[in-house]
Amino acid sequence: MDQQKVLIVEGKADRFRLHPILAESVDIICTYGTISEYDLDELLEPYELEELYVFVDADFTGEQIRGLFQRNYPEATHLYTNEFYKEVELTPYRLLAEQLIQYFEIHEEFLRIEDD
Repeated sequence: MDQQKVLIVEGKADRFRLHPILAESVDIICTYGTISEYDLDELLEPYELEELYVFVDADFTGEQIRGLFQRNYPEATHLYTNEFYKEVELTPYRLLAEQLIQYFEIHEEFLRIEDD
């Protein structure tokens, strides 16, 4: 049986931004910002056997979340938004698609969008 892919983001706006780009079934779950180790374990318990991908903002909170994942889920793959935009939800679709295509099936028209 194939593992399901799970994409972890900070908030609903990130989920809404990424969802239309993805051309495969991916669970997108939100940490809703700052999260404790206990809360992270509770959040991910149903997904412990799945492929985890972390796509958080390039800011202090995002780095805290990334650090928790690196300590507690070292197998998770980390995706990075462009530091100029800092937030996933503010990153142009084309740049998000370029990050996602390395790990997910995407709708390729997002690679041609000039929204920056």
